Amino acid sequence: MDKQLKPKNKSSKKMLIYGIPAVVLVGILLMNLTRKKQVNLDRNEVSIRAVSQGEFEDVILFNSTVEPKTSVLVNVIQGGSVAEVFVESGQMVKKGAPMLKVYNPSAELNYLTQETAIVEQINNLRNIRVNITNQQLNLDQQLLQIDNDYKNAERQFQLDSKLYKKGVVAKNDYEKSNQEFIYQKERNGVIKQSVSEGKKSRNVQLQRINSSITNMQKSLDLLRKNKENFTVKAPVSGLLSSFNPVLGQNYNQGESVGKIAVMDGYKLVAKVDEYYIAKLEEGIKGKVAVENTPHDIELHKIYPEVVNGRFTVELRFKNDSMPANLKRGMSLKSKVFLSSNSKALLITKGPFYQSTNGKWVFVVNADNKAVKRTIKIGRENPFYYEVLSGLEEGDRVITSSYDDFKDMEQLNINEK
Repeated sequence: MDKQLKPKNKSSKKMLIYGIPAVVLVGILLMNLTRKKQVNLDRNEVSIRAVSQGEFEDVILFNSTVEPKTSVLVNVIQGGSVAEVFVESGQMVKKGAPMLKVYNPSAELNYLTQETAIVEQINNLRNIRVNITNQQLNLDQQLLQIDNDYKNAERQFQLDSKLYKKGVVAKNDYEKSNQEFIYQKERNGVIKQSVSEGKKSRNVQLQRINSSITNMQKSLDLLRKNKENFTVKAPVSGLLSSFNPVLGQNYNQGESVGKIAVMDGYKLVAKVDEYYIAKLEEGIKGKVAVENTPHDIELHKIYPEVVNGRFTVELRFKNDSMPANLKRGMSLKSKVFLSSNSKALLITKGPFYQSTNGKWVFVVNADNKAVKRTIKIGRENPFYYEVLSGLEEGDRVITSSYDDFKDMEQLNINEK
């Protein structure tokens, strides 16, 4: 008799088929999730520096250029085309020396027209002044005549009064003499008062005319002086530079044609990164080396305008004790001190800062494995960052760029 066979459990079989791969997949996922993101690097691909304890020098280094302490621009006062050139760039010029002459027929004609008009106005005012003076002379002559008539009438009246009392002169003649005397007296008073008031008015008029003539004469003198502006003259004595006019070249009024360096000493001018604009202030001390000899300098002026991420500063030699071998155009290494030296934990500057903004670094342990560590950075100078927390003396830090592996959690450094 045949034995009946029981079929195997199909559900168990399916569990085995699908369950085992699922377990393996879950295990792989758990391994990937728990395993650190890491990458292998050769030692020559990174730069490693040890954290050290030392003196932190809070300074700024920059290249400075020697320039004259005082420079004066030479501007064209009267616009026009260049007719003559009297000097060349690089020459020493004296104050008032002619440098170039411009030609402007329109301006010259305008000057001539103005000069003619002013001269004509001055002549007219002078003629009016002469007429007023003549009128006053005529009135003075009339006053003399009127005063003389009054005195004659007074004398005649006094004589007739005596003779009338003695009965020599008739009463009619006496009264006639008295009437003439009274008339001349009143006439003399009225005319003198009128002349006096008129004289005051004419004096005021003459003062105004004289003042107008004086002002017009000043305008005429200034106009004639301005005609000399066709010739550009040196405003100061010194070394001429940037002066390259060409015959026939046209310049507008006020346009600069050159620069004169007054030979009263030198200053240092430098371009500084805008990062330091809030840290610098006038009066900060510094040093500059001229032919390996240090000299004291001082920050004299800060120009706050930022161009292409940089601003300009001006430095002067302390107490004007500048070196004798200083020459215009020399490029010198200068530094200014933001604060005094102090003990600090230092890490060498490197591209890592740009990758992490100084918030963390890769620290290499004894097994040549580098792991992330949060840090805090304080001040900086051209060589070091000041470490405030997160690192200890002797820690080895990767200071090269992290851009290629900043998302990794561990770097395996191969020393071979």
